Amino acid sequence: MSDGEIPNGTERAIDGRLRVHYDGYWIKAYPVPSDSLLEKRRLIEVLTRRLFNHVEHGLNVPGCRLDEARHAYEAELDPARKRVKAGMLAGALFNRAAEVLTKLVELQAAGVEVTRDTSLMRVCGSHLSEALELGKLVLHRSGEEGIDELWGEPFKAFAFPVADFYVSRYVKVAMTMRAIDAIAAEMCSTFAGLPPFTGIDALLSELGPAACLQSETLRSDPDVFDVWASFAVALEKLRAMPAKLGAPMSEGERQCAERGFRLVREGVDLIDSIARARVPMPKSTAAYIERCRCFREAWAAATRATQERLALDEASPVSRRRRAVAS
Repeated sequence: MSDGEIPNGTERAIDGRLRVHYDGYWIKAYPVPSDSLLEKRRLIEVLTRRLFNHVEHGLNVPGCRLDEARHAYEAELDPARKRVKAGMLAGALFNRAAEVLTKLVELQAAGVEVTRDTSLMRVCGSHLSEALELGKLVLHRSGEEGIDELWGEPFKAFAFPVADFYVSRYVKVAMTMRAIDAIAAEMCSTFAGLPPFTGIDALLSELGPAACLQSETLRSDPDVFDVWASFAVALEKLRAMPAKLGAPMSEGERQCAERGFRLVREGVDLIDSIARARVPMPKSTAAYIERCRCFREAWAAATRATQERLALDEASPVSRRRRAVAS
């Protein structure tokens, strides 16, 4: 049975590690915590901290400033400033929800019954739901597209059973791996075989798997030290790859190669962002693939111009006289 025929959710031990299959990928499986309020609070705290690590700066507004953040957002008229303030309000809502959950866990530990109908639970859900909507306006820290899936994680951890949340995580990791593989394959087909980029295929074959491994590995995993080190080194190697811009190259080819190296760095940065956030960035990926297509066309045009110039030089009277003298 091929990977494409294996049902999603199939578990299997591979190389001594339990993995679960989703959308063609075997992903590291982790034990599912209990579906308790305490575990939900822990999940939301971790997911909210991770969220703030990958979005624009300045959004981690304390929950105690929620009313201030809402007033600033509602009073703002400038669209660009309002977009940023929407993210700040979302941050305050996330933090307030985490604070409410913390108090509910303390009450539950003291023997107070806490159900989904409890008013504070409804308040918490309302805060997370509003933050999710506002978060759609927020950009990734790189300044590119938003990452809606990341904004949705704290809400899902609250609203779904913990086991269902883990399933949604595996689906997202599979999507992330597919995006990483697509970018690495596009980079390889674009640059491998071009003299200025000799050796890039070997470096990409190292980065792709390292990035996928990074995307599936939790920070609590004992393997994280080796996983992160391998990923970081693979990134460094590609970013430091020397440009082979020596002769014989025309000026047009040289300029095109320099553009290509900037494009390589953009691709490495995009893989870095996707692997660390563990969510796909489809708009950024599509835009990058289109830039690679434009580069291939530009390189072909530069090479064709060089060949045509050389052919004209060969056909010139001066070249013919030189060949006659040489013979």
